[in-house]
Amino acid sequence: FLSESSIECSHFHFLLTMAHNQVNEIDELLKDLKKTRGFKAYMILNSDGIVIRWDQVGTQMPYQRAVQHAHHITELYNKSTAHIKELFAPEDGPVENVRIRTEDYEMIVSSIGSYTLAVFQEDDAKVEENTEEKA
Repeated sequence: FLSESSIECSHFHFLLTMAHNQVNEIDELLKDLKKTRGFKAYMILNSDGIVIRWDQVGTQMPYQRAVQHAHHITELYNKSTAHIKELFAPEDGPVENVRIRTEDYEMIVSSIGSYTLAVFQEDDAKVEENTEEKA
C-alpha cells in the first residue's frame, strides 16, 4: 500500500546506498525527503543503533528523544526481521523495510549495510484533513 503522500520505500534504499558516497548528495536527498507531503521526522542510525543524524519538522527533536526512538526502532526492526525470516522461505529474500502505522503516523524503517533510516510521516487521512483545513 503506497499512496501519493507515502514515502517510497525504494527512496530509502537509494538514500542508504548513497551513504557511502558524497555527503552533499545525502544532504540533497534529505532535503527532498523533507519536502514530501506528510513528512514529520527522520533519523539515521549506525550499526550500533546510535543516532548519527536526525531532524524533525517544526522544532528540533531533542537528542535524548531521538535516542529513545532509536532504541525502540532498533529493537522492533531486529525482532520483526527475525520473525519474518522464520515465517517465510529464504528464497523470498531478506526483509528490506518495516512499515508501522498508528492512528497518528506511519514509520518506515529500512536498513542497508551499516546504516538504518527511520522516517516518520503523518497518516494519509491526517494529511488530507490538514490539506482541507488549510483550504
